[in-house]
Amino acid sequence: MAKQKKALQAVPKSATETSARYPDVYEEISPGPLSRYELANDGSCLTLYGAQSAQLRIAAVREGVLRVRFAPEGRFERDFSYAVQQGAQEGGWELGINEQQSRLSLQHGNLLCHISKADCRLTFEDAATGQIINEDAAPVAARKTILNGFEKMTVTKAAQPGEAFFGLGDKSCSLNLRGQRLENWNTDSFGYQKQTDPLYRSIPFYYGLHNGQAYGIFFHNTARSFFDFSHTTEGEASFWATAGEVDYYFIQGPALLDVARRYAALTGTHELPPIWALGFHQCRWSYYPEERVHELAREFRERKIPCDAIYLDIDYMDGYRCFTWNKAYFPDPAGMIRKLREQGFQAIVMIDPGIKADPGYHVYDKGLEKDVFCYRTSGEVMRGPVWPPECVFPDYTRPDVREWWGQLYEELYNTEGVSGFWNDMNEPAVFQVDIATFPDEVLHDYDGMRTNHRRAHNIYGQQMSRATVEGLKKLNPGKRPFLLTRATFSGGQRYASVWTGDNVASWEHLRLANIQCQRLSISGFSFVGTDVGGFCEQPSGELFARWMQLAVFHPLFRVHSMGNNVDGAAEADAEEIKAAERNNRMDQEPWAFGQPYTDQARTAVELRYKLLPYLYTAFWQHVQDGTPILRSLVFEAPGDAKAAERENEFLFGGDLLVVPVLRPGAKTVTAYLPEGEWLDYETGRKYTGARTARLSCSPDRLPLLCRAGAVVPNYPVQQYTGEKVFDEITLRVYAGSGQAKLYEDAGEGYAHEDGNYALQHFKTTANKGTLVLDRTKEGHFKTSYDSFEIRFYGLSFQPKTVLCDGQPLEIHAENGCFWAKAPAEFSQIKLS
Repeated sequence: MAKQKKALQAVPKSATETSARYPDVYEEISPGPLSRYELANDGSCLTLYGAQSAQLRIAAVREGVLRVRFAPEGRFERDFSYAVQQGAQEGGWELGINEQQSRLSLQHGNLLCHISKADCRLTFEDAATGQIINEDAAPVAARKTILNGFEKMTVTKAAQPGEAFFGLGDKSCSLNLRGQRLENWNTDSFGYQKQTDPLYRSIPFYYGLHNGQAYGIFFHNTARSFFDFSHTTEGEASFWATAGEVDYYFIQGPALLDVARRYAALTGTHELPPIWALGFHQCRWSYYPEERVHELAREFRERKIPCDAIYLDIDYMDGYRCFTWNKAYFPDPAGMIRKLREQGFQAIVMIDPGIKADPGYHVYDKGLEKDVFCYRTSGEVMRGPVWPPECVFPDYTRPDVREWWGQLYEELYNTEGVSGFWNDMNEPAVFQVDIATFPDEVLHDYDGMRTNHRRAHNIYGQQMSRATVEGLKKLNPGKRPFLLTRATFSGGQRYASVWTGDNVASWEHLRLANIQCQRLSISGFSFVGTDVGGFCEQPSGELFARWMQLAVFHPLFRVHSMGNNVDGAAEADAEEIKAAERNNRMDQEPWAFGQPYTDQARTAVELRYKLLPYLYTAFWQHVQDGTPILRSLVFEAPGDAKAAERENEFLFGGDLLVVPVLRPGAKTVTAYLPEGEWLDYETGRKYTGARTARLSCSPDRLPLLCRAGAVVPNYPVQQYTGEKVFDEITLRVYAGSGQAKLYEDAGEGYAHEDGNYALQHFKTTANKGTLVLDRTKEGHFKTSYDSFEIRFYGLSFQPKTVLCDGQPLEIHAENGCFWAKAPAEFSQIKLS
């Protein structure tokens, strides 16, 4: 047996001899001792000069946010970002500087940054309390070799005893990241499991939390990156990238929610979506031919299960050619879409980045003519198999290519009436090779800073999303676009919603779905959901029902399954799949599992449609200030050690506490309730927080609690958004003192940006024997309803009178709830 060669190791430059040769030679560069410093003219940026040419730069970019950059050879890269939105770096902040014998101190509002003169290590401190928030465990470092250039740029932080870490977006591990070593490299991860890493998206942003004090770090680097949260060395949290430069934003809290909002101010949020996009979506691989699509639509309407969107997967295309139709399956796409629209359905179709290399196919031919595809360093076009056996791939990092790509949607969007799009396989995925993507030497324009795939890989899907959405907005400026993407990067939330990828029909994946959606939401991607029921394999009826009940509380609510296809990361055998479908179609619609699961699924979807005004308001709030729509329990109680350990319960919007049922046959579930008073959503039963509670869970619904003092709006059930013109909606008022909002607009278009919206403010005040509900309103939008049915839950007294602006109302009692009808323009309701 032949001996295996040992991997060739680079040797340190300090150990080399001038005349000798080595596999490779490396050197580590750190700032070294501080030799001098220079403050920018506007006072917002300080450059630190090390012993040789290395420079460290610290800039105040927003309130509570400092940017740290390291140039090991004294030259900073172009200040350019795919992640940070335009205008986010405000400038104009003046740093206070205090020089001492051993350190230099900067003050930015309530944030202090101390720089060690010995080695330029940084320590971040709360100026008000003197508490150390975060500090370097070692100087920032960059490693370069003769063969690879700079290959590892590292920041090493101290991980304080008991410190917890959250965020990092698309990870399927435990919610608290401490003890994990994780990688960011967008990867086609068909059938992933709990410890699969990396996954589809790269979001290099995390939270640290210690003794109730939170901070955030956003590693502003698009290359392959790694995060080690005391996995390799206890007491250290480090992160590094394989290209680019050390460039990170330090984000002060003190609350986790403060960090989330400041991160959103940097990287942006999704815009307010069309309201139909928050309804229920049905998808599979694949619905065809046309009659199958119409059969699906009829089933929904006949069974009275609400649904707003039907998806068409890759089989609608002519031989996997994007922007085409298989006319054997869909002879009249515009006519089909028109019929669906008449029944209240929006059509959504998939578009992949891999363009079939096929002379005579208009997209391929035009792309070659305009020279829009990615090249190898050899000068040949990058070609590889995806669904077609050979594809070429647009370089979305070129502005002119993004412009070209966006216009390709015109016929689908404006002529045929497709309402939304789904960009898939955009890691970018490549079949048949182990690395499952492009080789590193593929070139990208990178908006004028030509680079290779090492730097561009993680933003390829994000820039595809950008090209798509910018194109849709130009094609139909008055319509809010809907886009779903698989791969993306920090900042990609500005362009598209996301889902958690090709999951599995198992109870373990139901648990992962819960954690992943929480994590993506707190990492900036609030418009998130899963393949309900699992993409791979088939769920039991009970598992499907419980997943539907959880997905009610995910902003993207979509069932998706692979049907009879056998592999989501390999070419499909169409004839084999058709034969399998004739034997068992493997349906995964809400009625596919028979009773009682059909009724349970219907009840879940109906609850979602009742909660639409609550969710739409939470989405509006997210757009306003970056508040995540889904929040892990630790966000509600950052100083509560027990809350920090919990993974199952989460906040949906500001006032609803969701307790998923994650095991089969469960009759009860144990939940931890944050401090305060919580009431059962249906019955009004009260629970005291800062303790665990055992809650019953019927087959029809999850335990759902509401914060005392909350007002939760409900719409009447409708089969699709816009089906009904409401003359009355419901307000569910939960006894206690609090505040709530209800935001409404046309649900489409952009008139709300010019003031055509209605924002209602509610304030509840509870005293012994009285409950007062005050209401004010702003905005010009005229809602259709002229009355509220107001339902009061959890009252500690039997109301004898109800006054509406001083006039008595008739009050009714029903199963412990009291309700009355009031005009929509009321100012105050008083129960006593």
